[in-house]
Amino acid sequence: MNLRKRMLAEFIGTAGLLIAVVGSCIMGEALAQGNLAIALLANSIATGAALYALIQCFSGVSGAHFNPVVSLVEWLWKRLTIKELLGYVMMQLSGAIVGVFVTHAMFGQRLLQFSSRDRGGFRFIFSEVVATFGLIVVISLAGKKNVGATPFAIAAYVMAAYWFTSSTSFANPAVTVARCLTDTFSGILWTGSLGFILAQIMGALVAYKMMRLF
Repeated sequence: MNLRKRMLAEFIGTAGLLIAVVGSCIMGEALAQGNLAIALLANSIATGAALYALIQCFSGVSGAHFNPVVSLVEWLWKRLTIKELLGYVMMQLSGAIVGVFVTHAMFGQRLLQFSSRDRGGFRFIFSEVVATFGLIVVISLAGKKNVGATPFAIAAYVMAAYWFTSSTSFANPAVTVARCLTDTFSGILWTGSLGFILAQIMGALVAYKMMRLF
């Protein structure tokens, strides 16, 4: 398919993902009245459901990566050219940022914000290695017996990883960058973002190496 159409699909899909992540966070936190478990539950369910829908919509167009490390691994598997990889990453980053701005506008918040939520500890960074490793494994293996099960498997993993990782499983450099720009429960202080991104790349590369054995 035409590269422009595929890049547009990555832009819209990643924007939609961030709208789901940040929007459900704002709504969940407002309705939970201080109960963070309820807020996280709302956030994880909404994100997983939206991700499933977005993958179903765009997998036939662009592959529905919505994530630079997924595109990186696809390039390593020689399923993308370097030009396609750079185009995908550019659209994912810009789509994620636009998604955050759209969400702020919907909820009547300042469009440009900077997160004050510190997630810079080693345990959070290690958590991102684990979260991204798991995501790449699921993407690589979930469709081996039934390709149609892949969107559900990915969405289910993301929903679960919100709960079993200390970082709440960003597992996506575009998501990480965009979430620096929202001062909500879903945000991350920009000083911790580089550690998250490096951890995500590391987790993806380790998963790629191990998946070659399968």
